[in-house]
Amino acid sequence: MLAPGSGGHPLRPGDRMAPRPTVVAFDIIGTASSLEPLRPALTRLGLPAMALDWLYTATLRDTFARRDRRFAPLEAVLGGCLDELLALQGVEADPDRRPAVLGSMADLPPHHDAGAAFRIRAQAGIRIVAFDNGGAQATQALLAKAGLERFAARVLPIEDIGLAKRRPEVTRSAAEASGVAPGAMALVATHPWDVHGARSAGLVGACLADGRPDTPVLG
Repeated sequence: MLAPGSGGHPLRPGDRMAPRPTVVAFDIIGTASSLEPLRPALTRLGLPAMALDWLYTATLRDTFARRDRRFAPLEAVLGGCLDELLALQGVEADPDRRPAVLGSMADLPPHHDAGAAFRIRAQAGIRIVAFDNGGAQATQALLAKAGLERFAARVLPIEDIGLAKRRPEVTRSAAEASGVAPGAMALVATHPWDVHGARSAGLVGACLADGRPDTPVLG
């Protein structure tokens, strides 16, 4: 999924090759790390398997909607959305099992090719930073679990801004914190909205499609 040539948007007629970035910012949750462990945890609560997709989308919805610049850990937002989901589905979940869903966020495994993706870029002399809405401490822990921290020059602390990285000013701040112009940084993510936000802010965007169709409104 992450290794070169394994996915993304192909060049179309009229597209121009972007300059080679000197810094690559990797999204972590969902891109380098898999959310799949949450799926069985949700089914054990009595929810359908597709509940994971709704839950993650709702979590991002609420994360993007915040404008007060007070950082909310992703796990806290997820917890509120989980309560909403349970109510919508009419499920009275065992309260002893609910913490297992939230705790899974701290134990997400890396995708099988995440190590190769980081290593290849590092060997090419490209500086790697981690840039995720999960917060610096949680992101650092996921990198350590995946054995990727040795490749990442730093974790960009989104807490300092308090807004989600989809917003242009937040994405531009990643380039500023890395000491490069926006056009010299690429954001790699499996989420089309993240890539669209990066491109809107002047960064290079690389979307890992992973077999999913293009999103026309975010092209």
